[in-house]
Amino acid sequence: MLIFPAIDLYEGKAVRLLRGNYNDMTVYSCHPEEIAMDFVTQGASNIHLVDLAGARDGGTPNLDTVLKIRERTGSFCEIGGGIRTMETVDRYLDAGLDRVILGTAAVKDEAFLQRAVDKYGDRIAVGADLKDGFVAVKGWTESSDLDAFSFFARMQEMGVSTVICTDISKDGAMQGTNRELYRMLSEEFRVQITASGGVSSMDDVRALRDMGLYAAIIGKAYYTGAISLAEAVEEAE
Repeated sequence: MLIFPAIDLYEGKAVRLLRGNYNDMTVYSCHPEEIAMDFVTQGASNIHLVDLAGARDGGTPNLDTVLKIRERTGSFCEIGGGIRTMETVDRYLDAGLDRVILGTAAVKDEAFLQRAVDKYGDRIAVGADLKDGFVAVKGWTESSDLDAFSFFARMQEMGVSTVICTDISKDGAMQGTNRELYRMLSEEFRVQITASGGVSSMDDVRALRDMGLYAAIIGKAYYTGAISLAEAVEEAE
């Protein structure tokens, strides 16, 4: 299993939201590239980036910061948040990002998702952000009528290789991840599943690894020191 430590970006800063609430934001650093370099120092070779302003409003408002992180670290970098047009997909991938994550667009515009997958293959991932069992969109501010299993089935059918699945109720709450959800999804579907939201202990890391998941994202637990990133990388491998 791979570990993707996360940096959520807002106005060029590294921040965290509690359960997706933009009014409950903690700023961790005004220099996200320094956090990214610490990831590298601790043995992580993959980074999960989210443009929170892009997720809410669309566009690429933190592009300069994202590219600075990619250039400084040389790590495998995936980016999500506000990627709703082929122009944005092209911009990120042409600039050297390794993978882009489609969220709202994967729900609202399947034709666009299919074009992106047909063009870029496994460089396209999809984010399944779940709120009360249904996929949420627009920076977690709205819910769709798609439940998790219907959505995963459709993504698999369309040839999506990686789905990053977040249980919003667990995100940033430091109360453990939704292991049962990931167990059921991993048993049902062939896509690579990345667990996100609430990975807050080494027990979580080991449990997800033992399920055979593709990857896990570590966010708040890194920033609070609840998990040693170096230890998590070693355990996951």
